[in-house]
Amino acid sequence: MIKQIAGWLVGACVLALFVGCAERQSVDYSAYKQSRPKSILVLPPLNQSPDVKATYSMLSQVTYPLAEAGYYVMPVALVAETFNQNGMTQPEDVHQLQPRKLHEIFGADAGLYVTVSDYGTSYMVISSATTVTASAKLVDLKTGSTLWTGSATASSAENQQNQGGLIGMLIMAAVNQIVSSAQDDAGYPIAGITSARLLSPHPNGGILYGPRSPKYGTD
Repeated sequence: MIKQIAGWLVGACVLALFVGCAERQSVDYSAYKQSRPKSILVLPPLNQSPDVKATYSMLSQVTYPLAEAGYYVMPVALVAETFNQNGMTQPEDVHQLQPRKLHEIFGADAGLYVTVSDYGTSYMVISSATTVTASAKLVDLKTGSTLWTGSATASSAENQQNQGGLIGMLIMAAVNQIVSSAQDDAGYPIAGITSARLLSPHPNGGILYGPRSPKYGTD
């Protein structure tokens, strides 16, 4: 029964992708269009949340929307092993490396720097919600210039409806807490939605299509 409830919650979160919105700001694409990166190196995300799983949960999710957008993404496992072999085990240390040095090592055109500011489940008397918030910037690894910045958030509460009065709300809060406790990482599917909102091409401030997309150059 718990697995069924968990499945329903995940399905609801996926549906929330189509109704939620990323926190976009006006973006100057001039440097982005001039650079037109073909390959992207994803750095281990910085984690500003209290949940230690945030870094690698987000890291495992961000490559998919980038690949779908038409970019070649450097293999995450190979990149992580390279950093580890060189004593760079903390995301904070990796983010301090010079962009040009990263280009020399990996040969990628651009680097994606991600910061997770919120990750986890908050419990209240009559409600609970799992929220993931992240920001990112795309940097030209040859020049060090920032090509794009954006932020996005997603929450399991987006698809919850406070119906059925106080009793119904209490039951829903209890069910959500059971589901979150039963899962090893309740934030993982929400991180997937956040990543999609953050890194999917979007007409209002999203990234541009990559060279492997049939829509390349149309934006």
